[in-house]
Amino acid sequence: MSISSQPADDGRELIIHIQGRFDFSTHQAFRDAYQNVSVTPRRYVVDLKEATYLDSSALGMLLLLRDHAGGDDADIHLINCNADVRKILSISNFEQLFKID
Repeated sequence: MSISSQPADDGRELIIHIQGRFDFSTHQAFRDAYQNVSVTPRRYVVDLKEATYLDSSALGMLLLLRDHAGGDDADIHLINCNADVRKILSISNFEQLFKID
């Protein structure tokens, strides 16, 4: 499991990379990835390309990110979802809360 974040050069976007299992054990690392950055991005991108598993606590963490980013006004993209992750997001109706690419 590894979570890292990288702000864009202009500071307007923050990319959060998820590797391995995205579950409760990653809670603090995920929170740190968006709270402990030196910029205040306008857009968040969660790259799930290397995520192998996603559970209900991960869904809750994504909702916490959404609240942190402005709630209904948040601009959050979930990208590079594999078929299993996309299915979980779809069943949870997350496409109504996030942009899923």
